Amino acid sequence: MAEKGAPEFQRPVFAFQQNQAEEINLKAILYKYVRFWYLFALGIVMALTLAFLYLRYATPEYTIKSKVLIRDDKKGADMLGGTALGDLDVFQSSKIVDNEIEVLNAVSLMQRVLTDLSLQTSYYREGRFRSGEIYGNALPIKLIVSKLDSAAFGKSIVLQMQGDNSIVLEEQNEAGETIATTHQLGQEIKRPYATFTVVAGNPAADRESGDIIVKFHDIRKLANHYQRLLTISPVNKNASVLWISITDPVQEKGKDIVNKLIELYNEEAVEDKNLIASNTIEFIDERLKFLTAELTDVEKEVEDYKRQNELTDVSSEAKLYVERASDYNKQLAEFEIQLDVLNSIEKYLSGNGQQYQLVPSALSIQDPTLMGLITKFNELQLERERLLRTTQPTNILVLNVTDQLTNLRANILENLTNIKRGLTITHNNLKGSMAQFENRIQQVPAIERELLEIQRQQGIKQGLYLYLLQKREESAVSLAAAISISRVLDPAMASDSPVKPKKQLIYLLAILLGLGLPFGFIYMRDLFNDKVETLQEVKQGTTTPILGEISHSDFPEKLVVTENSRSTVTELFRLIRTNLQFSTVGKQNKVILVTSSMSGEGKTFFSINLGASLALTGKRVVLVNFDLRKPRLMQDLGLSNELGITNYLISDKLSIEDILTPSEEVSGLYAIGSGPIPPNPAELMLSAKVNHLLDELKEAFDYVLIDTAPVGQVADAFTLAPHVDSSIYIIRYGYTRKSQVEIVDDIYKTNKLNHPMIVLNDAKKENGYGYGYAYGYGYGESPQPKSWTKKLKARVGA
Repeated sequence: MAEKGAPEFQRPVFAFQQNQAEEINLKAILYKYVRFWYLFALGIVMALTLAFLYLRYATPEYTIKSKVLIRDDKKGADMLGGTALGDLDVFQSSKIVDNEIEVLNAVSLMQRVLTDLSLQTSYYREGRFRSGEIYGNALPIKLIVSKLDSAAFGKSIVLQMQGDNSIVLEEQNEAGETIATTHQLGQEIKRPYATFTVVAGNPAADRESGDIIVKFHDIRKLANHYQRLLTISPVNKNASVLWISITDPVQEKGKDIVNKLIELYNEEAVEDKNLIASNTIEFIDERLKFLTAELTDVEKEVEDYKRQNELTDVSSEAKLYVERASDYNKQLAEFEIQLDVLNSIEKYLSGNGQQYQLVPSALSIQDPTLMGLITKFNELQLERERLLRTTQPTNILVLNVTDQLTNLRANILENLTNIKRGLTITHNNLKGSMAQFENRIQQVPAIERELLEIQRQQGIKQGLYLYLLQKREESAVSLAAAISISRVLDPAMASDSPVKPKKQLIYLLAILLGLGLPFGFIYMRDLFNDKVETLQEVKQGTTTPILGEISHSDFPEKLVVTENSRSTVTELFRLIRTNLQFSTVGKQNKVILVTSSMSGEGKTFFSINLGASLALTGKRVVLVNFDLRKPRLMQDLGLSNELGITNYLISDKLSIEDILTPSEEVSGLYAIGSGPIPPNPAELMLSAKVNHLLDELKEAFDYVLIDTAPVGQVADAFTLAPHVDSSIYIIRYGYTRKSQVEIVDDIYKTNKLNHPMIVLNDAKKENGYGYGYAYGYGYGESPQPKSWTKKLKARVGA
């Protein structure tokens, strides 16, 4: 398939297939990074070294975990169910696991834990690179803080232990000066910021490992810190078992915190559970005081009445009527007891200061609606008290519970009114029935009737007294038998190995960082580099055929291709020479134009050495310097540039033989210099003598290599386009801009120059895997040279 833009007689046939091109593309991309392997190796070594040092001196942290069972009614963990006290529903607890998690997470609870453990002070021993915390049995001395001011928060003091049960205390004053004072163990030390006593710790603790640094902490901030470290989660969604875990550098301290947290949580839970029973006992005790006094008065009245009236027995007939009336009296007594209890409850609810107090049990009232309202009211009171421990009274949850309590209080009072109204009606009916028997009792002596009335009042008081005593005992038993709502399944245990820092993760991140930084450096370097660096970049910018590559030359000479040379550069010129012959496909390819995008890309160097390579095969080659603006051809060959193309084009007296100069180093290689730099090179190259010059040279030489000015800067080379058979465009690695590849692509697509091909100059190892990326061209025989003109035959030799 013919290359786009190539003349019909110059269609190269590429030997590389698509998969080969993709393989080269992948290799080029990989090599762009592989060639900097030392950066990746250095990055990994440095990153791993830093990771090792970090792990060596970082403070390890351990996970401390405990497993706790929450006795949740909804999950079948109610320990009171089915027991003898199960009917005391006012003392039953209904716990929700999610609520208990929030209670355990409360900052106020954590503050109590830290206060009980005296963690407002922490102790450290200074090491070579870092200070290590010591705790518990590792403490040779410790502080008992009596008073701690806010000025002490964050402050550190140093304690030096002496051999005579004394210590030296070092601290800094406000001016930053270190002050040392000596004190005895057990002596109270007063400072503006704190009052504390230093006492002996564990006698077996190490006392010779250096000074002890003591730091003072704000319990509130420390509680917030540990609350963030605390993790509480259910073992699974179907169980009321919780994992309680915390991370801390000191294993023993972490264990103590978790265990103390569970202990204080259980204490608070028991206190909540006993709150109702305590309030009920208090209420009953108050009622018993009044009943005891009233019952004593009634009994004394009976005693006095009988003594005054000398009563011993009552007639059988009076007994009959009295027994009948006694039944009604008994019923009246029960109603009066209920009314009395209802009045007491109503007075309790209506009293000042009782708004957020628990309501005692309705005791003898059997109304299920009233019992349900009182139970609900007490549950909400407990819920409100629980919320107030972790939230403010203005919190929406507290306000919601308060509103419910207000509504329930109104409902209870209304229900009490309704029950009292019903009891009053029944009571009045009983009195009406009693009136019938009272008429019959009128026959009973007044003394006996009055005595019975007194005894009836005595019975009412005594019955109520005995009832209250029974309920008080039940409440006391419930109070004594109260158990916590949680049970520790696994006490706090610390992990054997640290969870922070994680060695494998740190080393993995170090390796990734060691690879990522060089990769990013190389990527950014290439991103901001606008120079052509790889063959792939050229292929991505143009579809122009690539003739080959020329490696970097370390030789100071411009002519590196000689008969005995076997250097890499020489071999690559030979390879390009071969590819150039293949590119003709048996057609004429005598006039070759060499150009580039800008000066310095090596077109003159390439022209000289390609001409020398062709001449070494026995061909006659002439180098023509049509770069009339910055000529370097003759200078690089060490030849004179006094006479050249400029002289020939403006003079009718000079012949081609006059400007033709043979090379002293390569046989068969000739050169024509540019001559003096003209003021109008573009117009001069439009002269008709240019055509004559090139025709004569084509007749006399096998190859005519034209070194022209860069097409990226001036258009001189395009004026020679009709005279050339093929064009070679030089791109120099690390010098030619990527945007300038568009120039040769435009030339190729628009046929501005015949059969354009690219040669990549100054290739180094970082530009690819090797040199000489040659695309195979179709083979063909070179055309036979035409007859020479007599003059040139005599000049150059047959």
